[in-house]
Amino acid sequence: MGSLHHIKHLALTLLKTPTTTLRTPSDLKRLHVYLIKTHLHLTSSFAVGNLISRAASLGLLSHASTMFDQMPHPNVFVYNNLIRAFHLHHHPQNALLVFLRMNVVPDSFTFVATIKACVEDPAFFRMGASIHARSVRTGFDRDVPVATGLIEFYAARAGVDAARKVFDEMGSRDVVSWTTMLACYVNVSDDIASAREVFDTMPEKDVKAWGAMVGGYVKAGDMGRAREVFDEAPSRDLLMRNVMLGGYAKAGEVGELMRLFDGMRDRDVVSWNTVIGGLVQGERFNDAVAVFHRMQVENARPNRVTFVNVLSGCARVGALDVGRWIHSYIDRNGFVVDAVVGTALVDMYSKCGALESATHVFGRMARKDVAAWNSMIMGYSMNGRGEKSLEFFHAMRREGVEPNEVTMVGVLSSCAHAGMVEEGKRCFEMMQGELGIAPTTEHYGCVVDLLGRAGLLREAREFIQSMPVEPGTNVWGALLGACKIHKNVALAELAVEHLIKLGVDDGGSIEIDGAVHEFGVGEKAHERCREIYAMLREVAERLRRAGHVAETGEAFFDVEEEEKEMALSTHSERLAVAFGLIGLRKGEVIRVVKNLRVCVDCHAVIKLISKVFEREIVVRDRSRFHHFKEGRPAMQNLVKHSVFA
Repeated sequence: MGSLHHIKHLALTLLKTPTTTLRTPSDLKRLHVYLIKTHLHLTSSFAVGNLISRAASLGLLSHASTMFDQMPHPNVFVYNNLIRAFHLHHHPQNALLVFLRMNVVPDSFTFVATIKACVEDPAFFRMGASIHARSVRTGFDRDVPVATGLIEFYAARAGVDAARKVFDEMGSRDVVSWTTMLACYVNVSDDIASAREVFDTMPEKDVKAWGAMVGGYVKAGDMGRAREVFDEAPSRDLLMRNVMLGGYAKAGEVGELMRLFDGMRDRDVVSWNTVIGGLVQGERFNDAVAVFHRMQVENARPNRVTFVNVLSGCARVGALDVGRWIHSYIDRNGFVVDAVVGTALVDMYSKCGALESATHVFGRMARKDVAAWNSMIMGYSMNGRGEKSLEFFHAMRREGVEPNEVTMVGVLSSCAHAGMVEEGKRCFEMMQGELGIAPTTEHYGCVVDLLGRAGLLREAREFIQSMPVEPGTNVWGALLGACKIHKNVALAELAVEHLIKLGVDDGGSIEIDGAVHEFGVGEKAHERCREIYAMLREVAERLRRAGHVAETGEAFFDVEEEEKEMALSTHSERLAVAFGLIGLRKGEVIRVVKNLRVCVDCHAVIKLISKVFEREIVVRDRSRFHHFKEGRPAMQNLVKHSVFA
């Protein structure tokens, strides 16, 4: 009885005014049945129109269509609600079909809704022009909302000049039509000068107009002018502030980014994600994690973009502990691990050397796109598991997932590390022919590495000379690495010359207690610098006693042997390892990330450190992982079960 009373109350409400009290599909369907039983669906177009709107808002478009079809004589209000519902749910064709079926005279709202539907798809340009012509015949083109809709339509489908013609022919304009014209210059033609001309001519400006002008300057990369307009605005909404945050993040102006963010009273998930993404992009990883923690303190709910941003930072600097904590947070709080978040987790675990965890996440993913497969292929490749990497590549193709350029970097790198020269050559040819992927400098670098590791230095040099693009640091670095292995000093000198010209920046990092510490060659700015260098001296002494002699062949060729040894001893990865010996407890794995390839001497030294200090050490350089345990390369217990079984 109470339920029937509730339905009657809703019906009476519908007869008087639009309602948002219909919260569930069940409520809506029961009310629809009540309207049919009482024949209100035949006599009250207003009630049915409101019901159609509510059905659309609940995503029940088929139910809305059924209600419409059951009305013998729907009026223009009902037609408008159904057209608008289809438009808002991105079904422009259905919206236009309803318009064409109309057997009542359309009004201003009809034209606005149908014109907006025509904006969605280029195929509806002629339909939009026809609706424009009909609005002219009926006089509705002089209605400001209709003309404003036509400005947006012509800007999207015929260009800004056509939109400006409609704008100039308007008998009267409101702030919305002015702002729409301004936004067309910003978003469609990137004409910031014309946008400013419209902005300066506007008789009145609301917060959206100010925001559109700020957005125009941000899009143009002119943060100085964006800041001027932002500061001048009489009021600022959250959208305008988020646009400014995005501009500062893109420009790398981290100080301004944080100043604005810290001063914001209201923030949404876009605000948080923009700041975290900007900090990760600016390689301020610790700050990015701190902002993520701050989200929890302020009860701001993250979304998948948040997780992807933070996990991307973990992957870049090898912060496995933080990455595991974020994975645990996702599971504890019931977030869905979809293809995007799953791929970010796989990528993080792979790049942190935790392939067992990566494989576990990958195996549980319901849908695996090319990015997920690439993460596994690259992960196994970087960890020296070339044959396993190629297994994933072949499985990927069997599943019908099309490889891309990133896939082929992993495949070629796997062939290089596994010594499969002919297979690598075949894959390089297949990439260009069968797959239609144009090689980049990364692919060329992998081929040089493939040839160089196999001792085919002359062929590698000829390959570099035949490249249609300028060789980058990865190409010359691969050649230098091969020269070190095969003791070709003359070719090594050539590679070093090119690397010097390219201005190589050597950096290494290590994660301790959730914080990432970064080091450059000869780093002296770290707060524990004295302890680190004292540890380096202790390392050097203990290694000498163990019989280590520095391999200086890779250092610059025009300095004394003693200077070479000193230069090698302060390479970024050694500083990071030394700090790990100080800051990590016995038994904890020392994980270091380096942005260039590990040199021969550092490889030998770190291997010996693992023996002398009885520590497990994992170093990730730009091309692979180096695992050391008890003085020898160590393979982790990576995968217990095949994901292809």
